[in-house]
Amino acid sequence: MNKSKTTVRAFMLFAALAAIGGGLAMWKHAATEEANAATASQAEPMETVMAAVAKPLEHRQTATAIGTVLALRSITLRNELAGTVQIVMLTPGQIVEPGAVLVKLDVSVEQAELKAQEAQAALARTTLRRMKQAHRNRAASEIEVDRAAAELDIALAQIARNQAIIARKTIRAPFRARVGLADVHVGQYLNEGTQLTTLQGVDDAVHVDFRVAQQVAEGLTVDQWVDVFPASDAQPTKARIVALDARIDPETRNAMVRARMDGAAQSPAPGASVRIRIPIGPTREVVAVPVNALRKGPDGDFVFIIEPDQHGRFRARLRTVRSGAVQGDEIAIYEGLSPGDRIAAAGSFKLRENTLVALANGNGE
Repeated sequence: MNKSKTTVRAFMLFAALAAIGGGLAMWKHAATEEANAATASQAEPMETVMAAVAKPLEHRQTATAIGTVLALRSITLRNELAGTVQIVMLTPGQIVEPGAVLVKLDVSVEQAELKAQEAQAALARTTLRRMKQAHRNRAASEIEVDRAAAELDIALAQIARNQAIIARKTIRAPFRARVGLADVHVGQYLNEGTQLTTLQGVDDAVHVDFRVAQQVAEGLTVDQWVDVFPASDAQPTKARIVALDARIDPETRNAMVRARMDGAAQSPAPGASVRIRIPIGPTREVVAVPVNALRKGPDGDFVFIIEPDQHGRFRARLRTVRSGAVQGDEIAIYEGLSPGDRIAAAGSFKLRENTLVALANGNGE
């Protein structure tokens, strides 16, 4: 009897549990159907972007380098001989003409010696004249005449040597130049080879030296033009390559290049840093798109193509591309796009694959 009652109770419990499970399943199914119906009734999300059309562009690849402006002629001025400063004509920033006296050392001793040597030369000249007269009268031998001529030559050589020393103690500008900073004063004793100042040539052009990678140097030629940017926001100035170093640096694998830039009056001062843009390879056809259309991802650069779906609505399609140089507000695309492709520009950061798109500017053309 007890066993029969236990069986009935177990059956009733099982039936109750089955009823509860069935009710939950029906409720879940009904909730899912209701959610699907609500989702189906909602409009698909749409993102608004500005569209642009990829344009054909003739483009040439470029490399960049940092260059240094150099005067066509530039020297560090030093004195060849030791001495005491007598005259100083070094005004920093002043432009001096060729031959202008810059520094003159005391030459009083040399001038005194020069007078003595000139007197000796006059005596030697008189002696030689008399010896020649005596030789014609057979009163002097040829050896005596030769000795007198040699003494005159020695005296003249001593005069020339002293005049050279005096000239070397007067330091002149070798070319038209701008004087640099100087710290030389009258009465100062200068040892041989003391640095006096620097002279930067004042010409109608300047040199720009820069280094490029070995692969870039192999494609450069003399008379090729490069662009020089004196400042980040300045317009470029053309410079012509005038020399290529014959040697590649074994440590950096770079080569030195020298270009000439005309119009020195508007160019930066010697020693200034400038940016160089060097054209590489032939010109080729690429496409240009706005810079803000290009996106970066783990797999590389990409853009979103705007294409209509089967219902005529615009959708975003991710397209991988290979980008190149930036030119103003546009960037060159080497691979992945064709002229005429409609792409998402401003607002493209909001897109993903297959996103429904509304164009804020119509067709973007």
